[in-house]
Amino acid sequence: MPDYMYLLESRLSAEQRTVLARMQELGASTSSNIYLSGGAVRDIISGMPIRDLDFTVEGNPTRIIRELEKEGAQILDEDEKLRRAEFLFAGDVDGSVSAARDEVYVRPGTVPEIRWSTIMEDLRRRDFSVNAIAISLNPASRGLLLDPTNGLSDLDKHELRGLSIHSFTNQPVRLLRSLRFAARLSLKFETRTKEWFDLAMDRELYKQITPEEAGEELQQLAREDKPGAALKAWETAGLLNSVAPQLAKKHPHYDALARLVRSRDELLSAGLRPRLTIPTAAAILGKLKSRDLSGVLHRARFRATDISAILKLEAEGKKLVKLLISRKAAIPRDAYALLEATPMDIVGYVLAESKNTKAKAQIRNYISKWRPLRMSLPSVVTELEALGMEHGPKFDKVVEDFFNAQLRGKAKLPEERVKLLRKLSGIKEVPKKEEKKKPVKTVPSKGATKIEAMQAAKVRAAAANAVPGGKPVKPAEKKSAPAKKAKSSAKKAKKRK
Repeated sequence: MPDYMYLLESRLSAEQRTVLARMQELGASTSSNIYLSGGAVRDIISGMPIRDLDFTVEGNPTRIIRELEKEGAQILDEDEKLRRAEFLFAGDVDGSVSAARDEVYVRPGTVPEIRWSTIMEDLRRRDFSVNAIAISLNPASRGLLLDPTNGLSDLDKHELRGLSIHSFTNQPVRLLRSLRFAARLSLKFETRTKEWFDLAMDRELYKQITPEEAGEELQQLAREDKPGAALKAWETAGLLNSVAPQLAKKHPHYDALARLVRSRDELLSAGLRPRLTIPTAAAILGKLKSRDLSGVLHRARFRATDISAILKLEAEGKKLVKLLISRKAAIPRDAYALLEATPMDIVGYVLAESKNTKAKAQIRNYISKWRPLRMSLPSVVTELEALGMEHGPKFDKVVEDFFNAQLRGKAKLPEERVKLLRKLSGIKEVPKKEEKKKPVKTVPSKGATKIEAMQAAKVRAAAANAVPGGKPVKPAEKKSAPAKKAKSSAKKAKKRK
């Protein structure tokens, strides 16, 4: 059996792992059974990016919700009736905490009666089998996969299967949702589900979709990596009118969406994780006039802060372009500081929509050059420590000055890095000690000629006769051969006498 916890944790970001660990701690401290459910589990199995962490609690999760709020998690929306809260955790991690529940319909299409239930009942009452999967986070069963409707098999077959003949009757908004899931996960409708979908369309159940429900789907669509495919599916099925009549008339701005997708991919390739929900929503509704745009956003129940951000997006983009081409961003250090302080959704929007090549060049330098240099600063810290510099204000200033020098194109080679770090820190290189030269002995090799051996002998003799003053001792003159012969003859004559 696959280790689903390992698969999940290996694909989560560091921030998401922190949230997961904290939820397990809260489950243990409150004696609650907690499960990671729905989208995150589906996406780990299908290989898709994990966008949301949705947690289901058996029992009342109010205590856990309040504890998370105290710790700084931002509550985006809370439904006390359903015991559910949507969160923005630290590190821009989206998620939710809700109580396990069952929904009982007196008649198909009526408002359901809510009953608190176990996790298995909660999974069975969901919309599609691929969303009815969970992983236990409890100590006794940690990592156990719960799949009561066989969603794994449907994922393997690339099929979208509804869990009830009344799936679309009970909640007509699932007409929009099913097409969105099918487009995102490249799924085809299971045979019976397609029949139920077509029957619901024939009965015009889409007219029962409330503006709030359509708005929720529109907001979810704005968070998709490639929303154009789902939008085209909505338009082909004739469902855009349920989202917004103005959108159906003017049509979505598909070209703007395509540019934004390319911008997102460029940012992702540099290791950035942009939240482009606001620019995506603005692009989807990009052909609407300002007045119509505001009306659609309000009817769709977008949050007030999001509506304001969407309406001001174009102005914020122009403001950033103006700063990037001004003297305030003329040198790399200032341009880097400006972009580092700018929300990434604005940066992504300018990269997608601006026609100013200079401003876009600044952004690309930030992505491909300046930010990687900043990310490599820990190695500079290690080098400074190796040089013997102690941590403190001066240490931090040297690191910052080194980074600014690199922004100007300096210290690219290793020897240049060390030289610049020594200069900035004032740490001089230790001079090398001179080694005493030892006299070289000349020893003739075995294969040396007779002349070479005689020359070597002369060198040794000269060295042996050397004196401290440096003057060689004069060797005694050798007697010549004739002189030796004359002396011998004289001695012999004397003996004869």
